[in-house]
Amino acid sequence: MQNLDSTIVSTALPSMARAFQADPVHMNVALTAYLFAVAVFVPASGWMADRFGTRAVFRAAIAVFTLGSLLCGRADSLWFLVLARVLQGAGGAMMLPVGRLVLLRSVPKNELISAMAWVTMPALVGPVIGPPVGGFIVTYFSWRWIFDINLPIGVLGFVMVSLFIKDVREENPGRFDFFGLALSGAALACFMGLLEVAGRHLVPPAAVWAMAASCIASGLGYWLHARAQTRPLLDFSLLLLPTFAISVFAGSLFRVGIGAVPFLLPLMIQLGFHRSAAQSGLITFASALGAIMMKPGTTWVLRRFGFRSTLAVNGLLCAAMLACCAAFRPGWPVAAIYVVLMASGCMRSLQFTAYNSIAYADVPAARMSAATTLYSALQQVSLTIGIPISAGVLQMSRVAHGHAMPQTGDFMLAFLVVAGISALAGPASLLMAKRAGQEMSGHADPIAASYKQTE
Repeated sequence: MQNLDSTIVSTALPSMARAFQADPVHMNVALTAYLFAVAVFVPASGWMADRFGTRAVFRAAIAVFTLGSLLCGRADSLWFLVLARVLQGAGGAMMLPVGRLVLLRSVPKNELISAMAWVTMPALVGPVIGPPVGGFIVTYFSWRWIFDINLPIGVLGFVMVSLFIKDVREENPGRFDFFGLALSGAALACFMGLLEVAGRHLVPPAAVWAMAASCIASGLGYWLHARAQTRPLLDFSLLLLPTFAISVFAGSLFRVGIGAVPFLLPLMIQLGFHRSAAQSGLITFASALGAIMMKPGTTWVLRRFGFRSTLAVNGLLCAAMLACCAAFRPGWPVAAIYVVLMASGCMRSLQFTAYNSIAYADVPAARMSAATTLYSALQQVSLTIGIPISAGVLQMSRVAHGHAMPQTGDFMLAFLVVAGISALAGPASLLMAKRAGQEMSGHADPIAASYKQTE
């Protein structure tokens, strides 16, 4: 439901812009509002699951997300839509980390890669059917239906969680850190807002500087507050674990680039290529199709090459595929675009699974809840960053060239910028130890294997 929603919304942005009489480039706020809310509320997810149980929190998350979807479909202005998307994000903030926590507590480490790969395959149905279904709905019906289709899915999800999800909880989760949530939420909110408005002349310069000062002050305040807590909401001491820290650092660089694609690609096809929403959806779904195709082979690749080599080489290939999107032109055969997007989806899927698995390789069982909370929060922040960066580049290029609406060249520059950021993830992954995640992947150590043969 989450992935279906995000891909459908991306396809519908130009239509919603016309309905609200807004600039299509500024419609990125409909995407960032959701991701922003997820990042702000994720810190509470670990404690909530420990205190109230995974089943109860999962059900509540689905109910809140579904209510937010209902309100999105009733929106009569951009700001009403943004507020409803924030409510959706509050529900989404609980779904991702709580679901991951159930998995991490139920599966042995040597089976985690396979479990991560298989458990995400149903979720990838959303990105596969989302663009074509969303494009069809927007072209032939009303964009409001793209939110209403979440309602029956939400009801079904609520029932299935009640039947099948175990009610896992901690006996003594401690007291909830409201002050910590306020500080971390303020820091993340100001940071996201700063990315959204900086350099785009949407608010006065004084407001930008005030937002930057608030971000620094609340972030520093949270850091000082967390040092005095035995169980902080966001436990940054986990970054002392090398595999966790490198997965966060390199994975964030990777996600900045990838997070921009759902915003840039549908806009380029509809505004730059002058295709309909339905035609756009029939093209952009190819990435998710490639991701599904790759999932069964993920375990074999990691067992053959190990985490370090896979992440370093595949990270560069992912960035290269992202840069290829900058070369798309209206005259390109659709088949050629499909090939690039499907190859990109395969590589991206492998990279996501590898990062999401290696992060927990050395995390003790007692700290899994804290690790899923911190990792999910940072993951959402990095995915969000790519959207305002790409929107900002698009806006500056458009203004510099005097374009009333973004042209193909403006999109090309935006794709190249985010591809350059994503390319840094490959070399960053080389900071990982050669044997990192060996227990998970089963990758043989070449030196040890050679020594064994000699013996």
